[in-house]
Amino acid sequence: MPLPPPYRFQLELPVWLRRESEAAAARHFPDAASRMAFVISLAKRNVEESTGGPFGAAVFTREDGGLISCGVNLALAARCSAAHAEVVALTFAQQAVGNWNLGARGPRFVLTSSAEPCAQCLGAIPWSGISALECGARDEDVRKLGFDEGDKPAEWQGKLRKRGIELTCDLRRAEAREVLEQYVRKGGILYHPHATVH
Repeated sequence: MPLPPPYRFQLELPVWLRRESEAAAARHFPDAASRMAFVISLAKRNVEESTGGPFGAAVFTREDGGLISCGVNLALAARCSAAHAEVVALTFAQQAVGNWNLGARGPRFVLTSSAEPCAQCLGAIPWSGISALECGARDEDVRKLGFDEGDKPAEWQGKLRKRGIELTCDLRRAEAREVLEQYVRKGGILYHPHATVH
């Protein structure tokens, strides 16, 4: 018998991440290094808690480094290939400010991600309205471990800059790469269309 179509989709953060987000809400992360350290800690915790893949992201205000939202990879838990850390963080930031366009009014925002964006997240970033992107591990670090990052333009960095999005790469790269390696050592699922379904 065919399944009825779903009429609602709900994305829910793990309990530990909700607590972490609430605890960090009063803090400020005034520089890229502190923002990246926080995001890498989320990615690492996601692996340790077995709540998803080794990726973390967060949206901060650029002026004072105030935390707006957190995200981790929830593709497996949410049964949704779109639930990557960057998309999760952007979605919750848009909900928090009450606008799908984070650049529409008020403060400017920065998306900090533990790894460079995959093809999907690269597509979501310009439409989100953020004015800056900070990345930890490189695309090649992620692919080397077996993740499928999709087909990205060779000049993706320049294309973001052309749209007015400032880009900073290689922030705490070794630490971010270590979380990826930890996930693989732990036997984490490399989720992509050709992966073994569990």
